[in-house]
Amino acid sequence: MSIRHGLLALLERGPRYGSQLRTEFESRTGSTWLLNVGQVYTTLSRLERDGLVEQGGEDEAGHALYAITGAGREELKVWFEKPVDRTSPARDELAIKLAMAVGAPGVDIRNVIQSQRRHTVKAMQDYTRLKAQAITALESGAARERDDVAWLLVLEQLIFQTEAEARWLDHCEARLIRLSAAAGPLGDAGPRDPAGPRDTARAVPPHAPEPSRAASRPGT
Repeated sequence: MSIRHGLLALLERGPRYGSQLRTEFESRTGSTWLLNVGQVYTTLSRLERDGLVEQGGEDEAGHALYAITGAGREELKVWFEKPVDRTSPARDELAIKLAMAVGAPGVDIRNVIQSQRRHTVKAMQDYTRLKAQAITALESGAARERDDVAWLLVLEQLIFQTEAEARWLDHCEARLIRLSAAAGPLGDAGPRDPAGPRDTARAVPPHAPEPSRAASRPGT
């Protein structure tokens, strides 16, 4: 997630101060990704250092305002136009956990998978409920359209992520059952020769990202 570019996008709408940017960022993303004021001001300092924002005086309450520069607008334009790079995927805790669980002494990897599946299904249900609320608010006219449309898009992305994760967990369990039948149990297997036929650590398939936690928007 690019906090740097998210702040630039908000500043393109006009000068803002730090806590205002934090509030608007969280509102736009439905409080799914929380920021603290220190993180916002650290990012603003780096943007100012790089010539992408500049301080633009103060508001009536004495808050220091930041404004986007021409270079900042160009940086933002490039960010919107450039696809998100997937050549170096972010570390995924769930994928690492399953990879480490393969053959780990005293660990039943199927229990790990089943426990995660229950959590994933619950998260999917929460996201679906919040999506219904967001759609109702938009259709009734009670929503602030820009922020609530953005929140709806974030929710739908989270739903797709959890659906993909659930499918991946099903696939992992089926894969491990087949491998176990062919080569013996994978859980609690103890040390083994990496070159031997029972080396299945690389058999874990590509994975879907672990979903962010479900979070209700303020007022929902």
